[in-house]
Amino acid sequence: MMAVLRAYRLLLGNRPLSRLLAGEFVSSIGDWLYLVAILILVYEVSNDPLVLGIVGAARVLPYVVLSIPAGIIADRFDRRLILLVTDVARGVLMLVMAALVATNAPIVTIVGLAVVATCFSTFFGPAIGAYLPSLVADEEQLGPANSAWSTLDNLAYVIGPAVGGLLIAAGGLVLAFILNAVTFAVIAAVLWRLPSPGHAATGEARDPSTAGETPVAHGDVAATPAPAAAATPVTDAAPTQPTSTVDRERLRTVVVPVLGLALIDLVGSVAGGGLGVLTVVIAVSSLGAGDAGTGFLNAGIGVGGLLGALLAGVFVLRPSLVGVLAGGSLVLAAGLAALGISGSMPLAVGTIAVASAGALLVEVTSTTILQRAIPDEIRGRTLGVLATASTLAFAAGSFALPVLANAVGIGTVLAATGAAVAVAGLVGAALAAPAARRAPESIAATRFASLARLTLFSGVPVPTLEAVATRLVPVTARAGDVVIRQGDSADRFYVIETGTFEVTRREPGEPADAPPARLRSMTAGEVFGEIGLLRATARTATVTAMTDGTLLALDGASFLELVNAGPGLAPRLLDLRRGAPGAAG
Repeated sequence: MMAVLRAYRLLLGNRPLSRLLAGEFVSSIGDWLYLVAILILVYEVSNDPLVLGIVGAARVLPYVVLSIPAGIIADRFDRRLILLVTDVARGVLMLVMAALVATNAPIVTIVGLAVVATCFSTFFGPAIGAYLPSLVADEEQLGPANSAWSTLDNLAYVIGPAVGGLLIAAGGLVLAFILNAVTFAVIAAVLWRLPSPGHAATGEARDPSTAGETPVAHGDVAATPAPAAAATPVTDAAPTQPTSTVDRERLRTVVVPVLGLALIDLVGSVAGGGLGVLTVVIAVSSLGAGDAGTGFLNAGIGVGGLLGALLAGVFVLRPSLVGVLAGGSLVLAAGLAALGISGSMPLAVGTIAVASAGALLVEVTSTTILQRAIPDEIRGRTLGVLATASTLAFAAGSFALPVLANAVGIGTVLAATGAAVAVAGLVGAALAAPAARRAPESIAATRFASLARLTLFSGVPVPTLEAVATRLVPVTARAGDVVIRQGDSADRFYVIETGTFEVTRREPGEPADAPPARLRSMTAGEVFGEIGLLRATARTATVTAMTDGTLLALDGASFLELVNAGPGLAPRLLDLRRGAPGAAG
């Protein structure tokens, strides 16, 4: 349990990711307001369930047609900007639809705009699925991030329709469209302030010696020319690898796990599509509970999904997710089979909640494994292909399972579906096993340990250290690189992970061509850069890499937050450094 709490404290300390989750939660509630409103509007005008079904099918069709192109675009362009454009476009469409509803425009025009809005929505899934891993610190945050996402999404599913019904009853349909537009404005404002890592960052564990590093930043190097020894160019962005050069061997190791996860998803989507229709049949025909019974069963789905997402937050921290994936599939299968033989509404609600919990556990686990396994360069298009296949499987289940239930009985169909889900879960989990194992030690834990072992930060509360550790940025330094230069403004604090660094200083009045005085050398475990930040002065010395090495950099604001968290820490730091001949800061 302590590991779970620690993981979520780290997640909350990841400000960009926390802002994205909060913004999308608000947007999800707005989506439910809109969905309730559009269905009510269509039914009020047409008074025909068939028309309602046609509209529902029309809203699904764009996902079949556009998910693959959406995935390709997500791999070729800035994913944050894709999300921003789609949210702004949908917000504008909501305002136009609100105006049309207020002026009693033809329902065909409103439904047409709803389909256009859905076309923009198809770009959301591949883009957010590919973008989210770039915001996490490492694999340890990836699972909890997906769990938090699903938890908030299911919470919106539980409260959104209820809030939508109340608001529509109080303020009319126009208000629902306007409020949804407002929620799109909220998430657009959030996205505007988030980073645009492009394809350089991935959701994989980032070893400082491999991809995901940040070379020595320009902000720590003077504008004047560097010494001749600094032969390595200094840039702000890690090189990206074009899709065409993705390692073929790596792709081969990815294909089998992805096929296993696709098998689980397709069978689960067939079950989900059929269950969405069969809830009505079970409530009305089998249990004689009428329309209210359908509402109870859907509430069970929402509550079960929320519970499953919360449970996923615990289980996704396990080193291997094979057992979690298989276990979630078996829970889903058991819930489906039990639903088929439930003879009362309370039992039916309970069993459908169990099935929903298993489905969400599988969903979060599968998403986490997919994000680990798929190379960043092709993550968007892979998710687009899977989304298309999933949508078609869902539609097939919606049609086939009710027909089969009419022929052989609901209990038989749900039992057979549960068996298919169980088999697919076991086989798919076995195929996905190579990608389902997390590196034994996460980068976030390593960085936390790097701070915790420093005597400089003794007395700082552990939660603060954990939160700040997520903001440490790996920095690559080549022999001859100037990390900080005397006289520059102080903006970062550094912890040395590997390599040797030399501290030099020029005294006031020395000739410009005179060599600087060498004060000392520093190696792994030592720190520098704090003096200028604590005193709010310019750098007091120059630090140059003598060998290739790696650093962990912390921005000035986060460093001061860390220092202020420990009583009397700032004066103690200055006392430790005062008069030290090798102080570099």
